This record gives sequence, structure tokens and C-alpha cells, in this order.
Amino acid sequence: MCQRSRAPMGRGGTLEGIRFGTSGWRGVIADDFTFERSRLVVASVACYLHQSGEGDRGVLVGYDTRFLGAEFARDAADMLTRMGIDVLLCDGPVPTPALAFIILKRKLGGAINFTASHNPSKYQGIKFSPSWGGPALPETTGAIEELIGGFARKGLPGAVSRRGQIQMLDPAPEYLRELAGKVDLELLSDSGPKIVFDALYGTGARYLDRLLEEAGCSVRVIHADPDPLFGGASPEPSEDRLKELSAMVSEHSALGLSTDGDADRFGVVGSEGEFYSPNVVLALLADYLIGTKGIAGDLARSVATTDLLDVIASAYGRRCHETPVGFKFIGEMISRDMLAMGGEESAGMSIRGHVPEKDGILACLLVAEMVAAAGETLSTLRTRMEERFGPRFSVRINLPLSDEMAGRLGAILEDPPKEIGGMETRKILRTDGTKWIFGNGDWALLRLSGTEPVARLYVESSSPDELLNIETVFREWVSGDGQRTGN
Repeated sequence: MCQRSRAPMGRGGTLEGIRFGTSGWRGVIADDFTFERSRLVVASVACYLHQSGEGDRGVLVGYDTRFLGAEFARDAADMLTRMGIDVLLCDGPVPTPALAFIILKRKLGGAINFTASHNPSKYQGIKFSPSWGGPALPETTGAIEELIGGFARKGLPGAVSRRGQIQMLDPAPEYLRELAGKVDLELLSDSGPKIVFDALYGTGARYLDRLLEEAGCSVRVIHADPDPLFGGASPEPSEDRLKELSAMVSEHSALGLSTDGDADRFGVVGSEGEFYSPNVVLALLADYLIGTKGIAGDLARSVATTDLLDVIASAYGRRCHETPVGFKFIGEMISRDMLAMGGEESAGMSIRGHVPEKDGILACLLVAEMVAAAGETLSTLRTRMEERFGPRFSVRINLPLSDEMAGRLGAILEDPPKEIGGMETRKILRTDGTKWIFGNGDWALLRLSGTEPVARLYVESSSPDELLNIETVFREWVSGDGQRTGN
């Protein structure tokens, strides 16, 4: 099935640059991301599936609203069929969580999804989800990368005698029926808030709004038509990107909801136009899902996500599991039915009994349901949560580094100092990056990017003034090339 017959890949198809990150492989279209390189990855995925005994289960192929998405998907389907794999090819742009659901529903060998998620329009990417429905784990992507190296050196495989078949699929009806069973649509219809949905020109359009409209909700949709340029900005539901949504929500006293390019991330704006950080939304949903809906199971969060989830879990006699960054680790626990909810500060979440993949559409629906169930604004719900569990303030910043600075800082972080800027550390964690936990429970996390010369700084504190102080100390420490102190 995986014998090579074509000539070795040229310079544009070498192994260089094809590395799977926290959520697949991404590259700049026509530079890093080409049809030649795409075929190299797809062929390696096909070979991996044959080697793991799942090649005969079929593969789902999808894409988002980016340039050449449909063309890359069709080309991938042709490559898979050449290697004897049957393909379900989506008939239009599709959310990542919908693909995850179809994998499980139809017991497929996996899915290949052409998306660069929330990244700028010049990027394209490939996500591979294996048969368990979540993002591929490191052992899986490592095996695929080895196959990529082999094909890059020796050439792509030739066609097999039994060619696979391609069948077109619209995943929306099946996926929307699944979501309808996860939220109380009747409650939303009877007492739900007015909703403004910003689809950011991505795949959430005609999914989230369609379900809400079918339930009888009042929904206004903006930026719903597919645009490969995403209106000239990244399709990320961040505070800066949702200014127009905030203005509309404030004007109409509505609830603002948004999803990113492939609809696996969420954005939330309250009725007064204020943006709610993913950390706050995750904490509100955790309290609602466990305390009000009574969903069984623990919580899980990445090392970069608010420890308010730990406080909430403890209040309900549950445990909060800490994972490396990357939803695949949380997804694995969801697939084993361990969690009531898992989430990341990068606006990803899923719940018990749902797909082991980030689902921004589900998150938005649950926020709307939570507001309807309480009959109060998000602002009131947040105030009550802080009165019960204490306030937490957080920030995430990218700190630019020269290549030389990144190398020096990386070496220092191998044996990190216990004191920085006079701040005494109670504990240092190396789950993913380096995390300093201070005596009062405040913390800072530094992670060096594997794809660009930046240090990602995450800070959390119970005080906004102390949050700013810790941020300033670490900015100065990093700009000083990570000068060692207190070790």
C-alpha cells in the first residue's frame, strides 16, 4: 500500500517546514503550503492509516473558507483514493467540530481538514484527526512526520490496484441534530436573549445561527458570507477583532457570540458591549454545567488556563486536571468520559458526551442557554461568581525575541531561577514551558514558540495591580535576555 514509485520530492516538497504543532501543520500559501507539500502530508496520513489497520474505514476530508480550500480538499481526496482509501468529501466549508462528530458517528478512520483556524488569510493548514475524533496526539503526528521524511527522500507512492471511492457529504444535518441534544433549545426559545452572531467570514455561519433560528430565537448575523480574506483581519474572536460586534450588542442590549475561521473557538460579548475573556467564560460555564446542569465528571485545563477552574472543581468535590497546551490532551480525557468540561484560555472547550475536540459553536450555545436559565446578564453572573470563588485577572502577551535571545532564554529556562524581580516562587512547573507559582497563588508562564522568535507570557493574579506588576517584571526580565536571579 505504501510502496514508493514516483521521483523524490524537489526543493518545494522537502521535509523542512512540515512539522505538526499543537493543532496540525500550517504554512503560508504558495510558499510553505503548496499542492506538492499537501500531497506529501496526505500520502503520509494514508500510509499511517494503512499501517495502523484503519485504512479500510474511510477518511473524511473537509476545509474552511480559505483560499483554495475546496481545491486542496479535492486533490487530497484523489490522493487518498489512489492509495485505496474511500473518501467522504464535504460539499462546502465545514466547522472542525462537525468533522469530529462525523468521524465518530460513521466510525471512520479519521479526517483531514484544510484549515489554518484563526490564523491570517495568507495561511493554509492541515489538521489530522484520527478515529477517536480528537486532534492527533504527539505519538501519531510523530509517526506521520517520519513517513513524510521517507516520502520526501524517495518519492510518493504509486496507485494501488483497488482504487477508493469518493462520496460527497453535507455534515450539517447530522451535526446540528447532535448539538440540539446538548443544549436546551426550548429554554432559549422561551426566554433566551437577543443574539448578535459574528461569524468572522468563517464556517460557523449557517450552523450556529441556523440552529438558533430553528429554535425560534431572535438572531442577527454579521460577516456570514465566506471571504478568504476574512475582511482584512485574522478570523480570531478576540477583543480587538470584535469591536463591531461589541458596538452592535451595546446598541441592541443583546448577547454577542462569535466563532473563528473553523468554528472551534468562541468569542463572547456581554449586553453592555464588554468582551469576556475565554478564561472568564470557561469559569462561568464550568460553574453552570456542574452546579446547575449537574453534569458528572472532573474539569481539565491547559497549564496556561485560569486556575479558577481548580477552585470551582474543588467547591463541587471534583478534580481539575492540568495538561500541556493543545486541546488533544483534554480531548483524550473527554473521549474516556472523564470530564464534565475541559477548556483552554485560547477559547476552546468541549463537554462530557460530546466530541473530544474544541467546539466554538457548542460553547456559544451553552453561553446563551446559561444566560437564559439565569434570566440575568453576563455581568451579574460574573459578579456572583467572583463573590463566591474570588476574582481572577489574566493576560497573554507575545514578547518578540531575536534568534540569539531565544537561544539564551531557552537555555536558562532549562534550569529556571526560583526568584525573578524579587518575587519568591512557591513552586515551578515544567508541564509545558516554565510556570512560576508565587506564594499568594498568582502565577506566570513562559513558553517559547516553536515556529517564530517570540516568548509567550501568561500571567494570572487576584489583583489587577499585581497582574500589571508581574507582567512588567517578566517583560523586563525577558528583555534582559533572561538574566538569572535567585537560584
